[in-house]
Amino acid sequence: MSAIKERKLKHIEICLDYPVEYTTKTTGLESVPWAYNALPEVSFMDIKLETEFLGKTLRAPLLIGAMTGGAERAAKINRNLAIAAQHLGIGMMLGSQRAMLEIESARASFQIRDVAPDILLIGNIGVAQFKKGYGAQEARAAIELVGADAIAFHTNPLQEALQPGGDTDFTDLIPVLEQVVPEVGYPVMLKEVGHGLSGSVANAVKNVGFAALDVAGAGGTSWAKVEDFAHHGRLEHPDLDEIGIPTAQALQECRAALPEMPLMASGGIRTGLEIAKSLKLGASVAAMAKPLLEPALHSPEAVIAHLEKIIFELRVAFFVAGARDVAAICG
Repeated sequence: MSAIKERKLKHIEICLDYPVEYTTKTTGLESVPWAYNALPEVSFMDIKLETEFLGKTLRAPLLIGAMTGGAERAAKINRNLAIAAQHLGIGMMLGSQRAMLEIESARASFQIRDVAPDILLIGNIGVAQFKKGYGAQEARAAIELVGADAIAFHTNPLQEALQPGGDTDFTDLIPVLEQVVPEVGYPVMLKEVGHGLSGSVANAVKNVGFAALDVAGAGGTSWAKVEDFAHHGRLEHPDLDEIGIPTAQALQECRAALPEMPLMASGGIRTGLEIAKSLKLGASVAAMAKPLLEPALHSPEAVIAHLEKIIFELRVAFFVAGARDVAAICG
């Protein structure tokens, strides 16, 4: 088994079996107030959750966040997630596709279009790879080999710093991205992996040409913790593992820096009310990942059941706020 495949399997096991979530930080969404209207003048059944993101219509402002790929177990997870996304009419982001670009046998674990032909599908490559020879051609391959609609470039300096042999050359990346992104020919997002995008980063990339940003804030899974457990079997660097910008703060900073940029909220999103609060703070959509990992090992139905609960909670949040649609919250 290649080192990349082995690492991907280990990440799955650690996320399932170890306490990888933040302990000293929350998303901050618990402090965001939510209006309660005792006379909402809205019919619960008439509430419209549909929205558009990256040119495709979603039946709810929700995506399945990036998780995995590159190994047989990952293939089962991705297919079950994709079947659920297709059933619910929501989007999905793949895990990092470096494995499939470098190891042909890993490609099958990312192939989900046969079970999810209509969903918004977003590919995924790490920005550090663009300092190691990747360019627009590799980004297009990551999109076209899986039939994706767009791609996310993920940035993860803290995770890479704690990963043995991690890619830690992040020098002069913005000029590189300014050259690569316009040449891709598909919508490109910038995303963190769970430690947050700041307003200063959003401002720094305002001329790159990104179609959206995924703030991926702190409060959910700490990928620094994942790497600590993977390498040491314990939290060797507990203070570093807690570094990050809470999701609510990241949303507010990025919205202030780039008022017109579509934002995705992820990082510790666990409930429908948290999705609603994210929309209130300026997100266009939200994404969740870790809560769906265990259900995805069982069946598409288990994933669907979990997500239907989340979507119900979102509809209730809209109802009690007197909001008829997504625009009423985002506006």
